[in-house]
Amino acid sequence: MSSPKISILLPMRDAAATLTACLRSIQRQSEPDWQCIIIDDGSQDNSVIFARRFVERDSRFRLIETAPHGLVEALNTGWTYCRNPFIARMDADDIMHRHRLAMQVHVLEANPSLAAVGCHVRLFPRRHLRDGRLAYERWLNGITSERRLREEAFVECPIAHPTLMIRRDVLSVFGYRDCGWPEDYDLILRLLTSGHTIDVVPKRLLSWRDHPARLSRTSPIYSIAQFTACKAAFLATSFLGTTDSYILWGYGGTGKALRRALVQYGKHPAYIVELHPRRLGKIIHRAPVIPPEALGRTPRHPVVVSVAGEQGRGEIRAVMQEMGFQELHDFICAA
Repeated sequence: MSSPKISILLPMRDAAATLTACLRSIQRQSEPDWQCIIIDDGSQDNSVIFARRFVERDSRFRLIETAPHGLVEALNTGWTYCRNPFIARMDADDIMHRHRLAMQVHVLEANPSLAAVGCHVRLFPRRHLRDGRLAYERWLNGITSERRLREEAFVECPIAHPTLMIRRDVLSVFGYRDCGWPEDYDLILRLLTSGHTIDVVPKRLLSWRDHPARLSRTSPIYSIAQFTACKAAFLATSFLGTTDSYILWGYGGTGKALRRALVQYGKHPAYIVELHPRRLGKIIHRAPVIPPEALGRTPRHPVVVSVAGEQGRGEIRAVMQEMGFQELHDFICAA
């Protein structure tokens, strides 16, 4: 029998309440050519017992039991057991659409230049979702192309990690890092800033469980401050890599936090673009505050747009393009 095409990388800890539904969704895949590597990161509940039931009945499942070392180490341990050309991430509390693996592997096989591919999501359970989470879901599912993904990459992580399918030879070079900020965002930005291409299957192929105990809700690594730190580190070495001066559009809470983070890398705003009448004409951190229409009269610097809200960013994008600024070349959105 030939080796499977796909390795599913599934770390877990204390996932007994959701694991069975997750593993059943994997078994139901229309693409049967897979192996699932389950990495138990020191569970104290019945997760291992439930996982063993699947291992005993279906040889495509393999369970690796480890001490509790944390998610990054579990991922790095897990992918070394993934011997197949494509690695699909999955979390133990989520559910795959039955065509997820088939559709993603088709895209990667048809496009050898792609390093990885994600897909859209449906958050659940819906009853308790707040407006902010629903807005995030809409934003994520609005990313429908490789170009759009690159344009949104510094706004937020443009790929939900459990939707990622990546080539094994790419992941073997990059791996996962523990830098004190989100390991998934770190991986995506390292791929993009290294010149790799990531695309999206614009269909909801993952049901993404939202609950208060989710690691992204409880760990300080996934705080807004750490997302900002991650963005700043990659902005400093990529978009702002050849200059220490930039123009900051937006000086609300989001813009202020990003400016502070960029200062750590010696990056300072030469000008600040604002609409607030009380700020116009002032000097903030040695940077004159100017209105948008003054951009065409100022010395050219890369522009970092740090304005929260998709509608506001859309309006700014339109203004910048009318003025002849090209996104990803002359300006970038980072909020």
